[in-house]
Parts: sequence; C-alpha cells; structure tokens
Amino acid sequence: MLGHEKRGNVLSALPKAVPFGFTLIELIIAVAIFSITLTFGVSGYRTWVQNSQIRNAAESIQNGIQRARGEAVKCNANVAFALGAATSWTVTHVTACGTDPTGAAGTTVESRSSGEGSKNVIVPVHGAVDKDGNDATTITFSNLGTVADPATALRQIDLSSSVATAELRDLRVAIGPGGNSRVCDPNLDAASTDPRRCY
Repeated sequence: MLGHEKRGNVLSALPKAVPFGFTLIELIIAVAIFSITLTFGVSGYRTWVQNSQIRNAAESIQNGIQRARGEAVKCNANVAFALGAATSWTVTHVTACGTDPTGAAGTTVESRSSGEGSKNVIVPVHGAVDKDGNDATTITFSNLGTVADPATALRQIDLSSSVATAELRDLRVAIGPGGNSRVCDPNLDAASTDPRRCY
C-alpha cells in the first residue's frame, strides 16, 4: 500500500458500490422499442393468420373434391361433393356403393364444417359457379372419376376473408372438365409465368 507521497493508489477498506438495475431513461427506451416492434408485428401476424385460414379452406375443399372423385371410382357409383355455408362441405353417395353394403344412396362419406381452421373465410356472392358463371354448389362424379353433370357442375370456388387486412391473398379452387382440381391465385395476371396463376 502506497501513500500520497509516492503518488500511488491506496487500497480502500470499502469497495466501490456497483449499481444494479435500470435507470428510468433505459426503461422508457426499452418500452418504446418493444411497443414499436409489437405494432409492426401484430399487423403482419394478422395478415399471416388470415392468409393461412384461406389456404386451409382452399386445401380442405380441394381434398373434399378429390375424396368425392376417389370414392366414386372406388365404389363404382356416383358421388357428389356439395359446398355448404361458408366453406363447409359434404361428400355423399348419389347412387349405392357397389363395393360397400353400408354405402347406400344418400349416405354421407365425409363432411367438414367451416369453423375447422378457417372460421373467417368466406365464399363471396357468385364465388361458387359452373362453367357458364351461374351459381352452383354441387359437382357429381361418375364411376370413372369424370364429371357426371358437366353443364351445371361446380367449376370454380373463390375464397376470401371476412377480416380486411393489408396484403390479403385470395385463392380459387378450380375444377377442370375432367374432374381434376387445383388451388390457384386469381389475382395473378393470366400472362404471368407464375405457376400459382389461374388459367
């Protein structure tokens, strides 16, 4: 230990106090940064949720159509896919299933309610139409997996959300003349090379 005469440091018996915690300024800055981040995040999250619900509904409808088509071939019978309120749907036997005695005409094969993963998704007015643009809600498949009633069969289902958000991505389930279905984006230009476009 050196004294003042030698211009050295003198060890103190009491150590310097180290401050713990935050100052008020640091706390205000942290809260401000968190608030700004949260504001931008909530808007993006809301858009993501709505777009996910639209995607879920579109894929569910497409799966229902494929289920009806597959069931028609499997049972060697006519099977109908019917779009209900909002995005609910039902697959039923129109004629008796030839391979399953429990598959009588009118038997429900599978159904889905609109609240299953897509409660805010809607089919706008004139969003479900046949090849001529007339309102339609049903498509029936024959035992060959082709469309049994091509003149009045459901050919297109447009899906949107009842919750308006920025950058909402509407989708369409398009059903071809042979009964094949695909999900596409109706907002992409027809001349676009994007594989998600509707044609």
